[in-house]
Amino acid sequence: MFETTYQRNHHEESNCPERVGAPAEHPRDVDLERASGAGRIVLTGDESVTRVAEVYQKFPIGILFPKIGDGQIKEAVIINMSGGVAGGDRFEIEVEALNKASFAVTTQAAEKIYRALDRPARIATKLKVCEGAKLAWLPQETIIFNKARIRRQTEIDLCSGAEVIALEWLVLGRAASGEEVVSGYILDSWRIRKDGHLIWADGFLVADETFAQLHRKALLSNWRAVGTLIYFGPNLDARLRSLREIATSLDCECAATIVGAIIIVRVAAPVSRDLKRGLRSLLDQFSRELGRGPFGVPKMWSC
Repeated sequence: MFETTYQRNHHEESNCPERVGAPAEHPRDVDLERASGAGRIVLTGDESVTRVAEVYQKFPIGILFPKIGDGQIKEAVIINMSGGVAGGDRFEIEVEALNKASFAVTTQAAEKIYRALDRPARIATKLKVCEGAKLAWLPQETIIFNKARIRRQTEIDLCSGAEVIALEWLVLGRAASGEEVVSGYILDSWRIRKDGHLIWADGFLVADETFAQLHRKALLSNWRAVGTLIYFGPNLDARLRSLREIATSLDCECAATIVGAIIIVRVAAPVSRDLKRGLRSLLDQFSRELGRGPFGVPKMWSC
């Protein structure tokens, strides 16, 4: 299910048109009120403290900075005040870490992608991490409901000397509620650049006709919760060995490899509860390996 850039571009054109030929008398996403939200955070700092240099919020996106432990701001929490994402919604998030900023960004709760009428929702995340800065992008899970349509793109611009963990994870329906996802459209793509050069492009695509095949072992088998975590920083070979050791102790499937200048970690589980428990353990153990920084489990995950 992970495909090349060229394959993805073809599928974007063929499988997910802007409007899927609904009869004029039927309601369309474009005819209904839809959200267009945005948020931007710029962080800076020195050896002792990280400061918020700029904040921009456009409803329904809100950004909070809870004080944790010693009272310093170490974590930003992004809130979608509309309560979920519907077809035709658009959200843009930008985070920029300058100088020696050390910061984690998460979300208030799981994001929910609801059934669309005829248009995909669009979520764009752009992260920029400059030399000397440390950033952890650790949102909570994204839950996909049946017949949801979503295009999500995560773009990360890295500078030599930065250190980054970034995570995105998907849950296909809530197993505890007996939900099943049998149709819809999901395009979850990544673009990562180092010093201005593209070093990794990836996409996860499931379209209407594909859902019936997802149970095959060559695809998702019995996994309904899947995620991708990337790490960029020093000592990649040692970090990779550590992650592979951690993987053997988790309550979910986990594998890690190096692609170019980054470590790619895939995680999967039959239900979201198992995946979240595995991710918490992974972040807890790996952050101890990394030492000082924002790479542990966000406090908001426990609220």
